[in-house]
Amino acid sequence: MSPIIEHFQTLTQIPHCSKEAELLLDFLVNFAKERSYTVEVDEIKNIYIHKGDPTLCLQAHYDMVCMGKAPVLETYVEEGWMKAKDSSLGADNGMAIAMMMQLMDEGKDLEFLLTSDEEIGLIGANEVAFDLKSMYMLNLDSEDEAEVYIGCAGGVDITASKQDSYVDGKGTCYEVAVKGLVGGHSGVDIDKGIPSAIKVLGKYLRENKVDQLASIYAGERRNSIPANAVAIIYSRKVLEDTDMVKIRALSETPKIFKEGAKTIAMIDAFKHGVHAQNEELGIPDVSINLAIITADEKGGLLVETSARAMEAEKLELLSYETMEFFKSYGFEVALEDKYPAWKPDVTDFTDIVSAQMKEVFGRTKLMAIHAGLECGVIAEKYPDMKFASIGPTIRYPHSTREMVDIASVERIYTVVKNIIKFV
Repeated sequence: MSPIIEHFQTLTQIPHCSKEAELLLDFLVNFAKERSYTVEVDEIKNIYIHKGDPTLCLQAHYDMVCMGKAPVLETYVEEGWMKAKDSSLGADNGMAIAMMMQLMDEGKDLEFLLTSDEEIGLIGANEVAFDLKSMYMLNLDSEDEAEVYIGCAGGVDITASKQDSYVDGKGTCYEVAVKGLVGGHSGVDIDKGIPSAIKVLGKYLRENKVDQLASIYAGERRNSIPANAVAIIYSRKVLEDTDMVKIRALSETPKIFKEGAKTIAMIDAFKHGVHAQNEELGIPDVSINLAIITADEKGGLLVETSARAMEAEKLELLSYETMEFFKSYGFEVALEDKYPAWKPDVTDFTDIVSAQMKEVFGRTKLMAIHAGLECGVIAEKYPDMKFASIGPTIRYPHSTREMVDIASVERIYTVVKNIIKFV
């Protein structure tokens, strides 16, 4: 096992879900100090590590999306891919941290910027204010080897809430469940044909003319395609299983939402997925993920979505259309955790990164990604700095299928070391 993979294995045993990564923060601070690096931690728990007079800053986030059994991780290797049993792996962005740890072991004069809570809205990146000295920043949060990312989508979370009252239900009470779908990243996987458990549930209820909703708990994370959705409903007709939907008759008699029919109609009508394709970049241009729907015992309904677009104007339009959609069903709407798109930009630094990528892989390609990289946020704070993003090949992040190509990690690390020599 290579030193980088050993470092990553260490990270997997330290819980670091978003908002719950203090143990990893402490570990990384001590790790850097033990190797004679200067360490600063700000109020939002970003970590700035530096040594010497560097010209290059390496950047990554240290929280992970915890799915399945995470943060309890049991890793294994299958045909060259590292995976985790029944949980997300945390290679996004743990492999970047492992590479940084190896560079610290080697005593490189570098800056390292490790941001907090990236996975729940780029929270740390939005508050970065360290006195960075480098001319260049290399983000290590991309997920395809041999590709250099020079742009990314902007995004915003759109939430809708509603207070409803209860009335008596009629007919038979059922649990309608969609469980164990594969899930995936709400940006890079949104065009992969992965079914949304929420949309599968909504379609089933509409097709069976269900209009009585007692409760619903669906989805896992705002930035994950929903893998599970469960609703308690009443139906006057007998409901039956399908391949994806499982039905269970209940003996309980809970009350139903007075306007439950509106909520069911909203779920079915919501346009989840890709709204427009960017033909030039070959990626989605505009998309939205119907991520989470929850109901509480007091009649409150909450819907959480994650919207993305490659341009600010398109994100504004999608936000407006989504807000108006929810309002038409009687919801109050709010925008949260907005972050800017990173406009593609070719510079002398992207030329260096691209050349070193080609040296190792024999090929290279400048790309943009339909996901939120922290470069866009950080670039607004450091306008004189030049940016690029690379990373090892990772598949199905933000899901229990997450996997990383181990050989790819070693190849990307070689590219990183070569870049260090040229800047």
